[in-house]
Order: sequence, then structure tokens, then C-alpha cells
Amino acid sequence: MIGDMRALISFTVISAASYVIVVAVRYFAHRHEIMDIPNERSSHTGSVPRGGGLAIVLVTLVGIWGYSIFYPLVAPLSLAAYTVGAILIAAISWLDDLYSQPNWLRFSIHSIAAVLAIYGFGYLPLQHVLPGNASVIQTLSVITTFIWIVGLTNAYNFMDGIDGIAGGQAVVAGTAWMLLGWLTGHPLIVAFGLLLAASTTGFLVHNWPPARIFMGDVGSAFLGFTLATLPLIFNNKIDINLRGLSAGFAAMIFVWPFVFDSTFTFLRRLRRGEHVFSAHRSHLYQRLVITGRTHRFVSLLYIALAMIGAVLALGWKIGLKSFSLAVAIVLPLLCLGLWIFVSRREHTIEKRLRSSLATYADSVRPV
Repeated sequence: MIGDMRALISFTVISAASYVIVVAVRYFAHRHEIMDIPNERSSHTGSVPRGGGLAIVLVTLVGIWGYSIFYPLVAPLSLAAYTVGAILIAAISWLDDLYSQPNWLRFSIHSIAAVLAIYGFGYLPLQHVLPGNASVIQTLSVITTFIWIVGLTNAYNFMDGIDGIAGGQAVVAGTAWMLLGWLTGHPLIVAFGLLLAASTTGFLVHNWPPARIFMGDVGSAFLGFTLATLPLIFNNKIDINLRGLSAGFAAMIFVWPFVFDSTFTFLRRLRRGEHVFSAHRSHLYQRLVITGRTHRFVSLLYIALAMIGAVLALGWKIGLKSFSLAVAIVLPLLCLGLWIFVSRREHTIEKRLRSSLATYADSVRPV
């Protein structure tokens, strides 16, 4: 009971601190005209200040170092490696919020941050799923982990396109990591999850539709990087029976709506011969907004889907046999269902448009 009260008080204090910092960032952004100006690729219509994710960065990093000082559960060098990587990610993303940065520079910084995370906490092992030479498998493991970190860092950034969606996903994923840490006896993961969920909650009050401030790349890229690094941290100090690639699978399931949407859209654009790294509005969530669904509806939909994934992943990760089967069946069905829902919605809107155009043509046709 005492532990529950401490967690609740900590969550409240962290959320309040984040909320106040976002207020300060909003004032600073208005004062210095750091605004998101809508263009043909935007999902909003008015100018909105951006950079609110800076509060998430500050609260999370200060909080985890404060926690590690009083409860030294990880080597300072390892935590320093993550912190330097996270600061590099946040710095280049903040610069990108102010002045657009070239893709090669952002990718270079993301790559350095991924290498630092792997140096600090290791990599996702593939030896249980791939037979063969140990050194080759180790190399593949490092490469896979590198792609995972850089990939989720960018995917999370790409998915932050409407009010509330990235913040809502972070609250769900942070809470899931906090519960996983508690269920498996991993206090550092509990602390990370609590900090992410609480700091994002404080920001989300400002960002919930209609948003008064945007997260910006500084927040979305940081969240993607941190959520991608958490399975490495989990493996670093957890009981040997719970280590392995499954931590990476759990991390992926916690954010599966973002992973599926970004991967599906990337492959769809690649198949169509589009420039996959250019800005666009063809993500599934963006297509729903284009058909007339509100930001609130789409964000709530993605939050609900993420919550289902979190429950399935938690049950599977702690060893409930029925949940492993549920993960294998339910998640593919949810992916298929989301795609069908978007496609049918587009088909319905297109059909209505054709009908309206036909009616208009009949009305103006000379008798």
C-alpha cells in the first residue's frame, strides 16, 4: 500500500513538473516565434508553438539520474552512454524544430546515439532464433539492434503528426514498461517507465486536441530512442531466465500501432516508387484524418490499440501461456483490421464524393 502511494505521488509530482515546464516552453516559443506553420502536408490549420517535448526530455533525464544517485542499480558509464545518446538525439531534433536539418546529419546523429546505447547496455541476442557461427550471429545481433534503435527513433518521429497521438502512445508504453519492471523485479525499468508515462502525461494536457503546443522532433525522437533502448536496459540487469530477444518483442508490441503503421506505409511507398524519406500524408492515421475523422478519434483509436498490445505483451512476457497464443493471433488481426478500417473509410468517402459530383453534374446539365 505504501509503495502504491509513493508511485502515485511520484507520478503526480512528475506530471506536474512536466506540465509547468511545457507552460514555460509555450511562452518561450511564442516569444521567439517557434511556430509550426501549416502547409500542404500538415494535419492542422493554424500556427501552433512546437518544442513541448523538451519537457519530457528534461524531466526524464534529470529524473533517472536523480533516481540512480539514490538507488545505484546500473553502472554510471552505461547510464552516461544512454544519456549522451539521448542528448544528441534531442539536440539535433531541437535544431530541426528551429531550422530544418539535412537527412544525412540527423541519420548520423541517430547512428551515433544507437552505437552509444549498444555500448552501454548491449544488444538484442539472436542466438536463440538463428543457428550458426557465434561470431556471425553476434554481428547480426548488433546490426539488428542498431536498425531497431534508429528505426524506432525515426518511426516515432514520423508518427507524431496529429494532436495527442505520440503523447498517448508514450503514456501507454511507459506504463507498460513500469508494470513489466514491477512484475519482473526490475526497479530501474519501473523508474524509466514511470518517468516516461508521467512526464508525457503532463505534456499531453497541453497537446490533447485541440493542441496548444506540439511535441516537436525534440520530444518524438527522444521518446522513440528511449523506448527502443529500454529492452537493452531490461536485459542488462534482469534474471537470466527472462533475458533474450523476447524483451525486444515486448518493446515492439508496446508500440505496435506505430511500428505497423510506419512499416506498412514505408513498404507501400517503396512499392509505388515514391521517395520514402520525403514528407507526406499517407500514414494510416493521416489517411483517417483526411477522410474526416477527428484528431481526438484517431488518437483514441491508436491509444486503445496500444493498450490491447500492452496487455497481451505483459501477459506473454511474464509467462502466461494463453497470452503467447493471443499475441500470435490477435496482433495480426488487429493490423489487418486497422488497414481494412482505413481502406473502407476511404472507399466510402470516395463513393460519396463521386455521388455528389454526379448529382452536381446532373443539376447543371442543360435541358
